[in-house]
Amino acid sequence: MSQTVFKTEIPQGSEIEKSIRGAHYFDAYQAPIVTDEITALDIYLKMAASTPEWVNWLMALRNKAVSIVGLKDLGHLGEIEQFKPGADYKIGDRVGIFSVLFMSDNEIILGESDKHLDVKLSVYKSNENKPNTVSISTVVHIHNSFGRLYMLFVIPMHKIIAPSMLKKVNCI
Repeated sequence: MSQTVFKTEIPQGSEIEKSIRGAHYFDAYQAPIVTDEITALDIYLKMAASTPEWVNWLMALRNKAVSIVGLKDLGHLGEIEQFKPGADYKIGDRVGIFSVLFMSDNEIILGESDKHLDVKLSVYKSNENKPNTVSISTVVHIHNSFGRLYMLFVIPMHKIIAPSMLKKVNCI
């Protein structure tokens, strides 16, 4: 089953919305979901567990390239503990390449920070309209010229990867 994914605004009233002030980059993508009986974290875990191999290949390439300039190897998006239930995660835990920064049933914010930039990713589940929807929002604050240079390469790939990952939510 193919999923309709479209670019949208950062969801109003979401926790991630508070982070867009002063951001150098932000975007959001949205898709319908068929149930409201799943948490935002569980949606993210399902997406991460089904990360396409080409995305992991790109992450491996990224990790090799940035190691030359001293940035850390983040691993792969899909490197999650397969059998760890969503209920066992807490603030500060690692989930793939990110750490949990905020968590509620309807939204999880994951992030990674270094001296060059701060990245936050939100999975936000809305039950206000039918069909129910899930949004993936990204907010990036850049700290220096290297962060700007890095994002020149990341943004075009992000615009492909984010909607591709959201399509993995189908049939949830």
